[in-house]
Amino acid sequence: MPQVRAERLIRLDPETAFALSQTTGEFRLKWDPFISAQAFLDGAKSAGKGVRTRTVSRMGLKMVSEYVSYTPPRNVGMTMVSGPWFFENFGGGWRFTPDDGGTRAVWKYTFSCRPALVKPLAERIGSWLLGREIERRIEAFARACEDQALVAELRAQSTEVTDH
Repeated sequence: MPQVRAERLIRLDPETAFALSQTTGEFRLKWDPFISAQAFLDGAKSAGKGVRTRTVSRMGLKMVSEYVSYTPPRNVGMTMVSGPWFFENFGGGWRFTPDDGGTRAVWKYTFSCRPALVKPLAERIGSWLLGREIERRIEAFARACEDQALVAELRAQSTEVTDH
């Protein structure tokens, strides 16, 4: 299966970088160029192993994903439950490790395409497209991590949650 990968050194602690990466709703739209909407499903209020989300990309593609791992502040893994017809399967993993006073963020997407007749070509095109997309997405994330106002807003939200 093809895999695309991107990484950045983030000048934030792993806890804050991880928390920012896992934001949802309107806050997520402030930094994530890939999505136009994202929400938890089945009454879930927060992320966790087994929790499902519905994501709509800015191109209008819809995907339901399930967290297969959720280990703050180190990693998160998701797999596609349902999504665009051309994906036979799709999974993503985001890892955050302490590095040089900040955080090394490594994001990966693994996928396979269908139908079988066009799979080799579709996977080459998919690798190129998803490779560009994951780079754009992690770059936007890195910029968001440098946005002091956005990080302050995230920390204020986290404080509000723990205060209630």
